[in-house]
Amino acid sequence: MNQRSRLSLVFLQIFIASLLFALLGRLFYLQVAAGPTYKNAALSIQSRDVVTPATRGLIVDSSGVPLALNKVGLAVTVDRTKIDKQPDKGVAVLKNLSILLKLQYADVWQRTRLCGELPKGKKAGCWTGSRFQPIPITKEADPQVALQIVERSDKYPGISATPIAIRNYPGIAGVNGAHLLGYVGPLTDYDLSGASGRSYFRSESIGKAGLEIQYDKYLRGSPGIKTVIVDRKEAVTSTSQNTKPVPGNHLVTNIDVRLQASVEKALADAVRRARGSGHKADGGAAVVLDVNNGAVLAIASYPKFDPNVFETGLTVQDAKDLYSESTGVPALNRALQGLYASGSTFKAVSVIAAKDAGYSLTAKYACPGSVDVGTRTFNNFEGKAQGTITLQNAIAVSCDTIWYQIAFDEWLRDGGLKPKSDAHDYFFKAAARFQMGVKTGVDLPSESKGRLADRNWRKAWYAQNKDFYCHYTERTTKAQQTAFLVQLAKENCVDGDKVRAGDAVNFSIGQGDTIITPIKLAQMYAAIANGGTIWKPEVAKAIISTTGKVITTYSPEKLGDIGTDPTTIKFLHDALHQVTVNGTAAGAFAGFPIATAGKTGTAQVFGKNANGSAKDDTAWYASFAPAQNPKYAVVMMVSQGGFGASTSAVGVRQIYQTLFGVTGSKVDPTKAIFKDNNPPTKLPKISPATRPAGEKK
Repeated sequence: MNQRSRLSLVFLQIFIASLLFALLGRLFYLQVAAGPTYKNAALSIQSRDVVTPATRGLIVDSSGVPLALNKVGLAVTVDRTKIDKQPDKGVAVLKNLSILLKLQYADVWQRTRLCGELPKGKKAGCWTGSRFQPIPITKEADPQVALQIVERSDKYPGISATPIAIRNYPGIAGVNGAHLLGYVGPLTDYDLSGASGRSYFRSESIGKAGLEIQYDKYLRGSPGIKTVIVDRKEAVTSTSQNTKPVPGNHLVTNIDVRLQASVEKALADAVRRARGSGHKADGGAAVVLDVNNGAVLAIASYPKFDPNVFETGLTVQDAKDLYSESTGVPALNRALQGLYASGSTFKAVSVIAAKDAGYSLTAKYACPGSVDVGTRTFNNFEGKAQGTITLQNAIAVSCDTIWYQIAFDEWLRDGGLKPKSDAHDYFFKAAARFQMGVKTGVDLPSESKGRLADRNWRKAWYAQNKDFYCHYTERTTKAQQTAFLVQLAKENCVDGDKVRAGDAVNFSIGQGDTIITPIKLAQMYAAIANGGTIWKPEVAKAIISTTGKVITTYSPEKLGDIGTDPTTIKFLHDALHQVTVNGTAAGAFAGFPIATAGKTGTAQVFGKNANGSAKDDTAWYASFAPAQNPKYAVVMMVSQGGFGASTSAVGVRQIYQTLFGVTGSKVDPTKAIFKDNNPPTKLPKISPATRPAGEKK
């Protein structure tokens, strides 16, 4: 290497060394010498969002009577991020707070536990939100108590008291409406994750059930956001934005508060009546629909619960009781979620199936006390023979054996256990035209879709259960291995994928594996009443802004047609009317001044209760009225309620008394719920008296 090259290399090394020295010097300056300066600068420009939740919109009935509104409360809240820093994790603070608020410490402790912190089975009453949110212990604190908390911050670190808007369900006219209205609650981590497609702020509350969650996007409004710049001591130095909250819109429903109260009372009375007759009667449901457009005029489930407790504070026991079998699972909305065999109310569908199969609606048929189907004997109700009667009278007195014979004959014609490729399946197809096994589409959450136990369902069921039934004695306890159950398991193992004769005859009278919800049966009877149109049940009528502007209205939605002729519809109207005149519901409707039409149902239930007793029958009554030119469809069901006639039919009569203004055997049109039996179509004005506090016109 020559001299010149050596000089160049030395120069390059010096240059690189100089750069490294300069870089290290600058780094030392930034990290050490000037570190505090830059740290203070960073801390001086932190931002904080102060969120002011919007006033939630009202839920009102069709006349503007409030079903859900807001009132001002005083909340005592716990900040977990602060009490968790206490040496005892806040135990002493919470115990002092419990004494001050006169609450049980166990309940206060449970309310401040995140659900994810607790083991499975011990989450009742836990906090579904985040530890970074203020956790309310009560929202109705006494002002003097709240003042003690504020003045003794040393004794109550992490505890605050602040005014808050409380969602309130006023119960006007005695209405509960818990299953219909739902309730509101804090955001969960899932809500905050954005997985639902919506963005929220931690301090907001959202709908958790019923109409509150179904129409939450309209009711919730938009929170106000005030973004402030704070220094390292959290002192506000400036404000970068300040938007005011926008109150939520109001939801107008098709519900009538007077009718809703009447339906809830009639249902509770029916349950008590059934229990008085010795039946378990563990729950029930009732639905009233406008047959001409599907509007839900009233809907109730029993047992009920107080929706206000989700705001005022659930105890651990309250939370457990909501889902306990011993209390009847009040959280279950039986009108939408309860699944039951329909019993003899299904015979209206069987009439259509028989007509499609070529049976005369005017002919007479034998109604013996029993019918042999294969190796089994199927009995009429109470084993009573009715002689040779018309099909109309068969509906009125609820003869079973006529349908056993027709269904068995059609099963044989379709090929029996070796069905033809072109099997007619009249009964299955008639039920399918009523959209059994499909949700009604009602605008309420968590609706069950029921089950239509046709050939396709049978095959799918067999594929899932074959292994269990073919190894039944190995998979079950001795107590489950009764002679009947073992024999049934053998039959299911061999040909459980086929529609057997017993399946066919049971299907024709609403027994077996087909199950429906009360609202589905109401939709079906509304279709019979209006001539065949299946309407989507709709609770909501319109969304109206706080200024009175109509945001959106909900129009009737036709879902299909039952596909039968006017002659069959008229036959059904007449036959179902005869049920109330000289049939199974004649006693319940004796002396009633309005001609009604309906069908009793007493559906047998397989299985036992928790105490070992055999389950009672499901008591149904499905109806419409007036019998001529129908306006309303009313269905009531009492689970384990015994006879449909003495339990549910009597309850439905009570509802019709309210609808038509009936007292005794007389009609007073001035007491009827709707003038000329036409529910209102005009939207109500939301009066100032029903507006949330502080909301301007």
